[in-house]
Amino acid sequence: MRRTLALIAGTAILLAGCGSSSSSSASAKASGKYGDKPTITFNGAAPKTLTTQVLTKGTGPVVAKGDLLVADYLGQIWGGKVFDNSYDRGVPAGFPIGVGAVVPGWDKTLVGVTAGSRLLVSLPPADAYGATGNTNAGIKGTDTIVFVVDVISSFSSKVGGDPNATLQKLPAGVPTVTGALGVKPTISIPKGLKSPTKQRLIAIALGMGALIKSGEIVFQYEAIDWTGKADGSTWTSGQPTTAAVGATGTPSVLDGLVGLPIGSRVMIEVPAATGQAAAVAIVDVVAQPLSAKATAAGK
Repeated sequence: MRRTLALIAGTAILLAGCGSSSSSSASAKASGKYGDKPTITFNGAAPKTLTTQVLTKGTGPVVAKGDLLVADYLGQIWGGKVFDNSYDRGVPAGFPIGVGAVVPGWDKTLVGVTAGSRLLVSLPPADAYGATGNTNAGIKGTDTIVFVVDVISSFSSKVGGDPNATLQKLPAGVPTVTGALGVKPTISIPKGLKSPTKQRLIAIALGMGALIKSGEIVFQYEAIDWTGKADGSTWTSGQPTTAAVGATGTPSVLDGLVGLPIGSRVMIEVPAATGQAAAVAIVDVVAQPLSAKATAAGK
């Protein structure tokens, strides 16, 4: 299961890095309001320290260290090109915050921010990609980079599917799943149960949320292979994750979720592949975040 989920888990690849915010600077300005794709203009030399401007202060929940943060963003080299943005894709990005999974400047400035906020953050090399830069994005080791970030929502490690989802009758001959809805499940393979020969998605419980559409979802999963060996778990890692479902030209094991309600718990069986045993995952759909613009419009 890890081999398949690895193909779909996570976004914001350009942000990956390792590594205190100072007072705001007026040397960079961003056009537009929360949810709008911004244009950044620059005046003078790049600041030598990490700087932040809160352009809009949101009224939503506070982002905590270790949360999965969902946001729209645009990144630009100081005085240079835009190297990445989520606005054109129409889908926000999700990434762990405050735990070293993104560039240091993001970890330092986005923890403690309220959902609904727009920030303008200037990152000198030490808080961005360091002396090596990021050649794939055209960022040199001496470049200061600037982000506009629209914080949409965040999700803690304990978030799950709908605890009041409606249980469904399961077919015979499937793995056993125990545990309450909305929390980490336990999976076991009954003795003698034949491994699947084709991929199959089975609804265990249907949530009460809106129907899932093509786009990004937030979910938790627990997986084992057919020998009973652990094969990946967001519950264990302490971090829910994101993935695209129903995307044209990029099929995934989660595409069958489209049309089911948010909050549902499903079982996904995956047949054996070369060097890999068959596997089963229990997936809890937590949410399907909208873009910052759609969120602000209340859609």
